[in-house]
Amino acid sequence: MYFLFFIIICAGVTLLVLQQQGKLPASKVKGKLTAAERNIFNLEIGDIVQYQGIDWFVEGKLIYNDSSDTWFSYLLQDNEEICWLSVEEDDFVEVSFFRETSGEIEQPLPQNLNYSGEDYHLSGSGTATMKRLGNTINRQDQTCDYYDYKNDNNLRLSVEIWDGDLEVLVGQKINPRMLTFLPGDGQKVYG
Repeated sequence: MYFLFFIIICAGVTLLVLQQQGKLPASKVKGKLTAAERNIFNLEIGDIVQYQGIDWFVEGKLIYNDSSDTWFSYLLQDNEEICWLSVEEDDFVEVSFFRETSGEIEQPLPQNLNYSGEDYHLSGSGTATMKRLGNTINRQDQTCDYYDYKNDNNLRLSVEIWDGDLEVLVGQKINPRMLTFLPGDGQKVYG
């Protein structure tokens, strides 16, 4: 037992000495989170989100605040394809995967609506202020009006009004365990 403890201590000291002598490389990610430490709450620009066999690069982040809640959306990109990963923590964590759509929505926005053959009910609305990191496409204003819709099939519809421009996102609630996170280098991949 003591012999095993002695070997472990000697190996640790040997590795430390070799690293200090420059014979072993020092970690290049000092101060950065490892893959095991990444999660839906601490993704950074340049990180990779693996979902359904696709490596999505985190290109931007929007942090919303409406005085009672804070939530955020990551702009993910794979080549020319763009989507949003939304993370909201209320009584529990809800993660949704969204894509933009060009479909029409009637205004004023109703309590219940049918979009692409699916019935949705309004689950929340208000005005939120923004903090932006990285690329957030055309979401540049300081505030937006938002309308969040849900249905019984775990589908989600998000409508945001940015300085009069309507942005419509469709998606679905997902289990965060379906996602794998890999640390990046802190740089945008797509410019």
